[in-house]
Amino acid sequence: MVGMELETTPVRRPIDAGMARSWLLVNAARAELFDPAQASEADQIVLDVEDAVDPVLKPAARDAVAAWLQHNSAWVRINSCETPFWSDDVDRLRGAPGLAGVMLAKAESAQQITDTFDRLGGATPVMALVESALGIEEASSIARARGAFRLAFGSGDYRRDTGTSADPIAMAYPRSRLVVASRIGNLPGPIDGPTVGDLGSILREQSTMSVGLGLTGKLCLDTAQAPVVNETMSPTFSDVEWANEFLADFAARGSVIRDGSDPPRISRARKITQLATAFAVLQTSGAPAV
Repeated sequence: MVGMELETTPVRRPIDAGMARSWLLVNAARAELFDPAQASEADQIVLDVEDAVDPVLKPAARDAVAAWLQHNSAWVRINSCETPFWSDDVDRLRGAPGLAGVMLAKAESAQQITDTFDRLGGATPVMALVESALGIEEASSIARARGAFRLAFGSGDYRRDTGTSADPIAMAYPRSRLVVASRIGNLPGPIDGPTVGDLGSILREQSTMSVGLGLTGKLCLDTAQAPVVNETMSPTFSDVEWANEFLADFAARGSVIRDGSDPPRISRARKITQLATAFAVLQTSGAPAV
């Protein structure tokens, strides 16, 4: 299939939350931003009633989120279990028709995940936002907690907690811990923290680094970041071409394993084609995607 042209067709939500790439944080105190966020290219949106909202504004923000979820769907970042706001958050959101799930801020234990899951009724997925040294060290138990859906990295608060710089080498350890913990917990790949104040080359570079470490999503702070994250965290054209060529060759030889290198390559090729289908990385000529 040499020379085959490929194109990316824009895909609107819903992208399944288990494989969603871009997660757009939206200040819950600004309800006028909800609809534009929903119309953006972000795979998922997260209405933020935690750090983005001043304590005195949290009740009103919580009410605005609950009202919007009557006719729309989104995730909601709620306050830490260690704050007095957590209880009000889960009580107000429980049963909201459009609540896709909650992102629990500053998660540091499996019990916090399970308590949140149970308090919400035992059916709402809980994403653990890991933001501290303790949270990173407890990541494996958090990933295995009942109700845990996916892990996310609160990189800014982690740096504040540990004094770590933003240098990629310094931040490789916590990111890798989340990747390993997600695998141990049989969860989808984790979601990386946001890139602050950049919509261009740095965002693309940091997203590429995240993919290289095994993270499969990224928090976004602006609607303009979502297309860059989506592109960078999707299979490349060359990835899709290789996957289809490899699987076609494997099928042509009777699906017979030749050596020990075949099983991991088969797994990788099938994963690429699964993601290519989900994200509409499509072929314009030649055989259909496998």
